[in-house]
Amino acid sequence: MSDKKSGDQKPAGSGSPDEAPSGSPTELELQIQARREHLAATIDELTTRAQPKEIARRSAAALSDRFQTVTHTPEGELRSERVAAVAGAFVVIAGALIFIRGRG
Repeated sequence: MSDKKSGDQKPAGSGSPDEAPSGSPTELELQIQARREHLAATIDELTTRAQPKEIARRSAAALSDRFQTVTHTPEGELRSERVAAVAGAFVVIAGALIFIRGRG
């Protein structure tokens, strides 16, 4: 029995590493070249993703998206109750810090 389902099999020459190469030397060279190009593109993409500037850009974009989701409805309207709650919490924390520093 095979672990592969009949719909999971790829056609010959599709690039599966466990697949036995088939075809003429020219076809094999083309398959090797295609795999090299695919590998080079993958390495380039991983290198770009690992750069600190790219990581910071993605983090900032995710934070911006999260902020937009929290402060706006799906229709794009401002959720004033949430903004007011955050502003109120900020005022309370700032007031507490000022009070604590004034006593010390």
